Amino acid sequence: MSQSTLNFALVGNPNCGKTALFNSLTGARAKVGNYAGVTVEKRSGPLNCLPLPAELIDLPGTYSLYVASPDEQVARRVILGEMEGEVRPDVLVAVIDATNIKLGLRLVLELKSLGLPMILALNLADEARRRGIRIRTHLLAERLEMPVVETVAVRRSGGVDELQAALRSLAEDVQPRSGSISLPERGEAIEQLYARIDALLLECVEAPEQAPQWQERLDALVLHPVLGLVILSLVLLLMFQAVFAWAAPLMELIDAGVSWLGETVSSLLPEGILRDFVVDGLIAGTGSVLVFLPQIIILFAFILALEDSGYLPRAAFLLDRMMLGVGLSGRSFIPLLSSFACAVPGIMATRSIADPRERLLTIMTAPLMTCSARLPVYALIIAAFIPDRPVWGIFNLQGLTLFCLYVAGILSAGLVAWLVRRRQREALAFPLLLELPNYRWPHLYHFFLGLKERAWIFLSRVGTIILALSVLLWFLATFPGAPEDASMPPIEYSFAGMLGKFMQPLFAPLGFNWQMCIALIPAMAAREVAVSTLATVYAISGGDDALGASLLHSWSLPVALAYLAWFVYAPQCLSTIAVVRRETNSPRATVIFVVYLFALAYLAALLVRHLAQALL
Repeated sequence: MSQSTLNFALVGNPNCGKTALFNSLTGARAKVGNYAGVTVEKRSGPLNCLPLPAELIDLPGTYSLYVASPDEQVARRVILGEMEGEVRPDVLVAVIDATNIKLGLRLVLELKSLGLPMILALNLADEARRRGIRIRTHLLAERLEMPVVETVAVRRSGGVDELQAALRSLAEDVQPRSGSISLPERGEAIEQLYARIDALLLECVEAPEQAPQWQERLDALVLHPVLGLVILSLVLLLMFQAVFAWAAPLMELIDAGVSWLGETVSSLLPEGILRDFVVDGLIAGTGSVLVFLPQIIILFAFILALEDSGYLPRAAFLLDRMMLGVGLSGRSFIPLLSSFACAVPGIMATRSIADPRERLLTIMTAPLMTCSARLPVYALIIAAFIPDRPVWGIFNLQGLTLFCLYVAGILSAGLVAWLVRRRQREALAFPLLLELPNYRWPHLYHFFLGLKERAWIFLSRVGTIILALSVLLWFLATFPGAPEDASMPPIEYSFAGMLGKFMQPLFAPLGFNWQMCIALIPAMAAREVAVSTLATVYAISGGDDALGASLLHSWSLPVALAYLAWFVYAPQCLSTIAVVRRETNSPRATVIFVVYLFALAYLAALLVRHLAQALL
């Protein structure tokens, strides 16, 4: 950012609608990256509402400038001009939740002590009015000595124009500056600070004495120590059932489309290496992964809806006591839940954990949560080996199997955390202090925007990493070709066949054949590639059946279950290993992470195979 550019920063508590306001002010022109030297995400975009060049940055959510967690430290360092490679903001735009002004005013008063030009945005103003909260905006602006604007970030007409006008007015008297500023010593006790806040609220805000009764009644159910856990279990079970039941029609449609494309291309191209490359390499490889897009979209739809509705912090609060029993806290719940989508952002989300020991332990256990990249592997094997039949009239056996795989990862994470904490025998340094946001319906625009982003991430992986690896696997499985007197399928004489047979003795106790061993290697780049690898290998082996049918003919049920167990635990993701290295800044911790997960995967697969053989 140039010094001739005015720099604005959005600052606010988590869950105050700050990012939605950022999207409204910058439109679709935001840039996403990382701050220099850390993996904290940075979002910035141009403010075109001003007559001069201006940039807006969305800082990580924070409750105070006197903070301990890595995320909040980044926000403070950027505001003070101490972050390497970042220009200090010229203007601060403080965003607070209008339904919970008391919580946000603490940060506002701390920011005001810095002496920087400021604007206060009272977001969720419509929700505050519905609850009977009246805010004397002009009087609050006088007392705080800064412009105050009511906004509804999720609406185009929700005060965003007024905020832009206030930004233009303030920008006329602001000149870009450089250098850092000092954070004042905490000049007053917390009690005195909240006394000032109470005085402001008494003078400027009229609020009903009680919160809406329906929210209290709903919390009585959701946060009940027994009923709350039952509700959470049912929500998760519904999510996993939906992944199979709701996605089936779309998956069949995509599968039919991929099959039609393969047959059409096969009929148009002459027999030879080019047809094999296009049909067996490109179409079979990428199509076998693309078919799982509906399941991944449904999984993310549930996660986004639960996050936007305000339910996730309540689930964290509900599970806090249970997680304390294994050495974690409810603070670890959201990073662990995020890991169900992908372990990389889940591990990065641990920056909100102030206790360094709990943060490290959460990083070490986050990959045990079943990420969406495992879903194609699970879905392929479950659909091939587990009958599609109802259980107790309401559940589906395939969905229950998927649920059990997720539960296996969760219980294993708890066991690992308990064993480590038992060895340390030290209590957590920071008790859980958590804001419970108000319940609200997910906003459809932001909900579908989030789904679109996640679908695009998956499709871009199909079009880049998975496509490239599918082509490489086709090459390895095709060349150097079989000799004239060959008695086995050509792939057995290929580079892939040689590599798979070289690995097989190590995995022989697990029952893995050489084709299964081959799939483990490219899966280190992206777990989904295991599916495209198996599709390519079995297609080149001469199998005319669908991939699931080919696996059913080639694998036994105990071996299939052992393969599932391997993917529950194995760190089959180089991106996850890389982010563990960056977040821990410890080669030793990274080596321990990789070794313990591979050892756990091997032992689990061995145990599952022998138990399944004994029972079945």
